[in-house]
Amino acid sequence: MTAPATTGSLRVVLHPGDSLSRGQRLVYVFVLGALTALGPFTIDLYLPAFPALKEQFGVTDGAVQLTLTATTLGFAIGQLLVGPWSDKVGRRLPLIIATTVHIAASIGAATAPNIELLAMFRVLQGMGAAAGGVVAMATVRDLFGGKPLVRMLSRLAMVNGLAPILAPLIGSQMLQFTSWRGIFVFLSFYGLAVVIASILLIVETLPPARRREAGHSTMRQRYKALFSDRIFVGVALIGAMVFSGLFSYLSASPFLFQQVYGLDAQQYGLLFAVNSVGVVLGVQISARLAQRVGPQWILACSTATLLLASIAIIVLDQLGAGLVGVLVPLWFFIAACGFSFPLVQVIGLAAHGKEAGTAASVLGALNFGVAGLISPVVGWLGITTATPMAMVMASTAAVAVIMLWVVVRPRTVPALTH
Repeated sequence: MTAPATTGSLRVVLHPGDSLSRGQRLVYVFVLGALTALGPFTIDLYLPAFPALKEQFGVTDGAVQLTLTATTLGFAIGQLLVGPWSDKVGRRLPLIIATTVHIAASIGAATAPNIELLAMFRVLQGMGAAAGGVVAMATVRDLFGGKPLVRMLSRLAMVNGLAPILAPLIGSQMLQFTSWRGIFVFLSFYGLAVVIASILLIVETLPPARRREAGHSTMRQRYKALFSDRIFVGVALIGAMVFSGLFSYLSASPFLFQQVYGLDAQQYGLLFAVNSVGVVLGVQISARLAQRVGPQWILACSTATLLLASIAIIVLDQLGAGLVGVLVPLWFFIAACGFSFPLVQVIGLAAHGKEAGTAASVLGALNFGVAGLISPVVGWLGITTATPMAMVMASTAAVAVIMLWVVVRPRTVPALTH
């Protein structure tokens, strides 16, 4: 909802968030960032414990990776449920109920006696954690538009990009004083903190009048508005490919770096910390450039970098360049992911303020749903070198490049407003 512009000495307010003070915006960034991080932390915090899970349950690498797939599929389903629901009843109620489900599922995962029950609780965990990212993104779109939307989404994108990288680092440190079950206990407390923050700090940003706007009041109308928009469909698919490439690396990395290259859990966590610098730089530079250059053109450069970096990993791995030959191009791949994340969100949400929750849910569901289906391919190919992982990463990057130029068509993307 936009407020009427004023003239003279009064400040022009185009969107509700334009009237927020700097301090109020920082509060939103902090709280919404915590909501956004719940999903990635739920998915990735236990990655360093994969070898321990394999040993305790006596299962294969692929079986352990399926618990990760279960979480991402649950996350995708949860987003598809929460997004349209939040457009219908507001943002706060779905967030509180879904996160309560996450808390219960985290406790169940911590006490699971076998890999099958762990996978079941991981599906429920993913569904419960889905609300945080959807509500955070939709809330930002409720409050902002144009270039202020770029700035706010870039901050959330940095959290969303950093969380999958930092979560294994934190998880590896936790394994020094607790088991993998303790990680799930921690996630239950994180979920509880999100519920408390939602009750105390989150203000409803979707008033009842906006839930009934003509042409956008039903789920069918909202989905029709999204899927009849070629640009939205294209960037949603690009986002899914970029995230799937990153996720293929995340799911393969515990086995690749700890079993193939012999790193311990702490060294593995340090590796993720170094890679997190790439995400930070990518998101921040991308957001600044998007103030001056069309985000679609920056996305063209970042998707090309993804493809080149993943091909470089394959070539260097086949030439026997060792760990360094993998890590250097991998860093550029991860930085390019950081460049891409906020751009996908900005282009996808810019024209869909009236169905922001549904749009955010589709973007997120495609990310995690497609990633959950693609990432096990690395395990099926076998994780004895970096080549299988990089082959999957290169394939997703190639699809992203094709989607940009064939479906989105950069020259047709409208310019952002101020």
